[in-house]
Amino acid sequence: MSSILSVQGSPRGERSHSRRLQEAFLKAWQGRDAGRQVLRREVGRVAVPAVSEGWIAAAFHPEPDARSEVMKADLALSDVLVDELFAADRLVISAPMYNFGVPSGVKAWVDQIVRIGRTFDFDPARQDNPYTPLLQGRKALVITTRGDRGYGPGGANAHLNHADAYLRTVLGFIGIHDVTVVAVENDEFGGESFEQSYQRAERALADLAETF
Repeated sequence: MSSILSVQGSPRGERSHSRRLQEAFLKAWQGRDAGRQVLRREVGRVAVPAVSEGWIAAAFHPEPDARSEVMKADLALSDVLVDELFAADRLVISAPMYNFGVPSGVKAWVDQIVRIGRTFDFDPARQDNPYTPLLQGRKALVITTRGDRGYGPGGANAHLNHADAYLRTVLGFIGIHDVTVVAVENDEFGGESFEQSYQRAERALADLAETF
């Protein structure tokens, strides 16, 4: 049975273009098989705590089974979020580009799920390649919106697009290398240029729903 973890990163509700596109994609994807499951995780409109000193001490404790009750509490949400990742074989993230990067909620979610011993292992004896990703065989889709144009590969503003590069890097670090990005540009300009970009994204996502 196929399943998707849907991470919704926009702070906006119905006015969010990325959220609306994500919901349309999920409906189309799930409609192809009644057995398909979607788990939603809201990180745009519900605050995800930033990593704290207590979180770091707990996550890097040399004996995970010996963590104190306080340490377990510091990692409780992280454990839930990591378990959600493992429970799904596909990941869909909707996140507008903010200031050339991802929204703060998405960054906080990433910090909670990139966990030593959970989503990656570290062996200092392997100095050439000490990190081992623990999430394999999954694919991801990133649905994003951008205020300006030319942020895609080869575009005039591609060098400013740290959002896509960041998500590809961090997902690859934990083992998710099959990452597709579908973007809408010209949001700040509006008008025909935005509508054309939005429609191209709609068509791309409709096609992906057939194969994702």
